[in-house]
Amino acid sequence: MSQDGAVSFDLFGTLVTVETPGEPATLVADELAARGIDVPDDWQQRYREPQVDSPPGTEISLSAHVRAALADSGIEAPPAQTGIVDDAVRAAFETDVTTRASAVDVVRTLGGQGPVGILSNCSVPGLVEHALSESALDDSWFDAVVTSVGCGWRKPDERAFETVANRLGVSPSALVHVGDDPETDGGAESAGATAVLLDDLPLSSLPAFISDGRPNDT
Repeated sequence: MSQDGAVSFDLFGTLVTVETPGEPATLVADELAARGIDVPDDWQQRYREPQVDSPPGTEISLSAHVRAALADSGIEAPPAQTGIVDDAVRAAFETDVTTRASAVDVVRTLGGQGPVGILSNCSVPGLVEHALSESALDDSWFDAVVTSVGCGWRKPDERAFETVANRLGVSPSALVHVGDDPETDGGAESAGATAVLLDDLPLSSLPAFISDGRPNDT
């Protein structure tokens, strides 16, 4: 890595894998019911329908979506229950986490050479932090953990990559973003960063790739 370079990683599918949850609407309904908030009979439909207007590229918190769906059906969660809805939504998607082979060694190696961070598309507040705590990765190894729900921008929007680059103290052109999804992680190129996709380069080969120089190095 050049002295002024930085690396950001996608989380799910890149550094960790998670069990695929069941039907999201049902999972959320079950967690709400467990906390004393019943959902309407047409919950499945309401959950699937957009509830909050959002411009292209932006992220809407799933908790906000759920609260809006409840309110639209006449179920207003009192202010005191705002945290309960957040907890229910997060619990619905908490599942077993497996750290991918080489992830620990790669993150620690690159962290010794320059700033490293996470840039994850995740609409569930707190879920990325939970996944990290359940993995073999230590959040202290990352100089920045940026989520779409936290920054407001969802990959492949250029502003998501600009945000993590700024948090890591570099320009987008000095950022290497590593991920598994060409449609989302590949958007790094539009922001002027270098996208590295796991289909093209195994995670274990990343340190050598960066040491050999990147397309955007000058």
